[in-house]
Amino acid sequence: MSGNPLERAFIDSCVFIYLYSDDEPDKKIISENAVNEYDCIISTQVLNEFSAVCIRKKKATLDEIKTALSEMINQFTVLQLEKDDMSKAIDIHDRYQYNYYDCLMIVSALKSDCKYFISEDMNDGQIIENKLTIKKIYKQQ
Repeated sequence: MSGNPLERAFIDSCVFIYLYSDDEPDKKIISENAVNEYDCIISTQVLNEFSAVCIRKKKATLDEIKTALSEMINQFTVLQLEKDDMSKAIDIHDRYQYNYYDCLMIVSALKSDCKYFISEDMNDGQIIENKLTIKKIYKQQ
């Protein structure tokens, strides 16, 4: 190990959904690598989206979800939304045309000085506000 600090990245909820699921083993491995490669930042929104998908689609037990949430909260920096974040998210939406909920996460990433936004469904390589680079984590072969 080089001793260099890890680059800061905001991690979208999809990464954790694959990380805690055995449905797609290749995506699980990629997710594990991502959370180990970066100084990971998440938001309460990521925790909420993760929980909703685990309940609705993955049919995880409540104990499994609570355990996963606890691990995420203890391992990563968790940001909370603030009053002015909603207005900033609308501005980001207007400029970049991502859905509003993704824009809320982008605002959190920008506020925490992340270099990368790791996601599944955004435009790979796009630079937001001259600061934040989108990295599409699961590229099609």
